Amino acid sequence: MRNKTVLMSLSVIVLLGMAMLLGMDAGVSAQIDPTSQQQTIDAAVAQRLNATATAQAQQAVAFEATLVEAAIQTAVAESVRSTEVAFMASTLAALGFDTRPVTANADWTPIELDFDGVAMVLVPAGCFEMGMPEDVINALKTQYSGNDEFFEALGPVHSQCIQTPFWLDKTEVAQAQFVAHGGVKANPNYFPGDNRPVEQITWFEARDYCEARGGRLPTEAEWEYAARGPDGLAYPWGDEFIGDNVVYGENSNSQTAEVGSKPAGASWVGAMDMSGNVWEWMSSLYKPYPYVATDGREADSDNRTDMRVLRGGSWDNNVTDSFGAANRNLLDGSNFTFGFRCALS
Repeated sequence: MRNKTVLMSLSVIVLLGMAMLLGMDAGVSAQIDPTSQQQTIDAAVAQRLNATATAQAQQAVAFEATLVEAAIQTAVAESVRSTEVAFMASTLAALGFDTRPVTANADWTPIELDFDGVAMVLVPAGCFEMGMPEDVINALKTQYSGNDEFFEALGPVHSQCIQTPFWLDKTEVAQAQFVAHGGVKANPNYFPGDNRPVEQITWFEARDYCEARGGRLPTEAEWEYAARGPDGLAYPWGDEFIGDNVVYGENSNSQTAEVGSKPAGASWVGAMDMSGNVWEWMSSLYKPYPYVATDGREADSDNRTDMRVLRGGSWDNNVTDSFGAANRNLLDGSNFTFGFRCALS
């Protein structure tokens, strides 16, 4: 009985040993067979390489698109905003603008662009009759007797030509715009409001603001042309005074209104408030007509105290002829009826 037990134990040991040997052989065989493992490694490496290449390609495309977009934006900015290049007729033509001189207001469709947050309208080249007709001047002399010399300086009517297109602020400079572009003036606005026009500003302060924007104050000839056009309109919108088109003494409630509040009063180029709201500073000195740009009236000097021209009438005027496109005023200093707009050329 004991011998049988020993034999059975030995059999079990032998069987267990054979099973262990068989298992070890199988493990060794799996370790030393490289085929399936190498295939797995190769597949993983290929997948990783493909993923890396795809990511690099996508990054390259995105980077190239960024460069292209930046180049386009730079080109547009340089084309539109450079005061040395953008306003040349050839550049305007390249941007799709018709730069041929216009012969009638109806020949022009207003063009507006944004210049660093300020809307400006394009004023094309063309010719017009500058100055007030004699009958209007005589009527003003009758209403305001005692200063015939002043009224005689409103005429005579004479031909003027604007040779080169230029840009003009669509509205009078608003108070928020003035602050945003670093404007500086000594006196606070009498009628505060972000969208109300700047007032209480001197000619020099207005000039400096426009220059800081890369521009300038418009000349008398430019302003009048932008207001009345080749048709020589009496007012920006036509030949008859329409009170609803103007911020003036009869509807202003003795204060300024927000710029652009009278869209029906827009001029042929799309400029707003060229009649009413606030008088607007010109670059020009007040000199008798005919207007000659080279006779010294466009001189610009910090110590020049001569009277400069104001145009357009203001919220406190009641006489309708004050709002005519050809009317001129002369004053100095600052006042709560004085504002301005800028030009670029």
